[in-house]
Amino acid sequence: MRILMILDHEFPPDIRVENEIEALTKAGHEIHIACYTRENRSPKEILEKLTIHRRKISGFIYKTSVGALRVPIYFNFWRTFLKHLFQTEQFDAIHVHDLPLAKVGYEFAKKHHCKLVLDLHENWPALLRVATHTQSLLGKALSNNQQWEKYELTYCNKADNIVVVVEEAKNRLASKGMDPKKINVVSNTLNFNHFESPETKPDKNFFTLLYAGGINKHRGLQYVIKGLKLLQKTSKPVRLFILGSGSYTDSLKELAKTEGVEQMIEFTGWKSYKEMQRYFGRADVCLIPHVKNDHTDSTIPHKLFQYMYAGKPTIASNCIPIQRIIEETNCGLVYTYDKPEDFARKIIMLEHSPELYNKFKVNGIKAVETQYNWDRDKQRLINIYEG
Repeated sequence: MRILMILDHEFPPDIRVENEIEALTKAGHEIHIACYTRENRSPKEILEKLTIHRRKISGFIYKTSVGALRVPIYFNFWRTFLKHLFQTEQFDAIHVHDLPLAKVGYEFAKKHHCKLVLDLHENWPALLRVATHTQSLLGKALSNNQQWEKYELTYCNKADNIVVVVEEAKNRLASKGMDPKKINVVSNTLNFNHFESPETKPDKNFFTLLYAGGINKHRGLQYVIKGLKLLQKTSKPVRLFILGSGSYTDSLKELAKTEGVEQMIEFTGWKSYKEMQRYFGRADVCLIPHVKNDHTDSTIPHKLFQYMYAGKPTIASNCIPIQRIIEETNCGLVYTYDKPEDFARKIIMLEHSPELYNKFKVNGIKAVETQYNWDRDKQRLINIYEG
């Protein structure tokens, strides 16, 4: 099949999209990607069994995406883009990544008699409820959450197949009346082809914590930093590596000063996937401190399975899917997301128990090798197109 993937951000990188492309091309399908660029990348890039089509987007049109349901400037940008693309290309299926462009994808799928796959990486309405850019008066005026919830229901029902990343997301959509038979769980599990177990080892003079990912308020690092204040008199000095970038970085640095723990934290900035893997080796424990809400209760981050396969016990907040997998596999500890003292207790528990630490390490690796890996999940994706 010739499959057009529609992606409303720069590409590459995107671990999930790259994994899906690799799986589908190896299964014999030809993939095209339509994405915008703000970085003046080439308008067309041809790789083996993959063609990337890019269209330059202005800063103004990019910003209008938040209000796309009320003012269709952003949608019209994509309509023009895809209209030109379909003048020279034909496709059997359209695969829309995430909710925003579901409407545009449906319009072109219907017009050109393509199957429509809607790949929901996130609970989009819930994400918008906690996103910084929707909290201002203008953001609230442009992005009405009830409209997004109605939009999600409409286009999930119109799609031929829906892809979600975790069982909780499937259950959420099914509870809204969507046919569970067309909802497929293809999780953000580990692709062995692109992960190297780290050779670097932790510094024995420290108990090192690591967080990797975006730095926004809903990532919950503020509670971790407050918890560090309770870990200043442990048997080993505790330190924290924060790998990533985001709008909340300066606020976290200021909080670290206020709490008197700035010397315990190293903000490394953004790191490539390979660099990040080397940092895993330097850590004793890895963290997923996300704020618990209806967004984080219906998604799963790639980093959980990366941490597990790297042999690092995970200490995570009590978001439902993360807690379920950690407790099911017995690979780490869970704390109440907004309780710094609970977080500190779990760190101390793990630091003082080498037996428990080693048990979590072995269990995490085994769980990824036998269950939570891309070799298993990719087959569900392939089955959608073979079906």
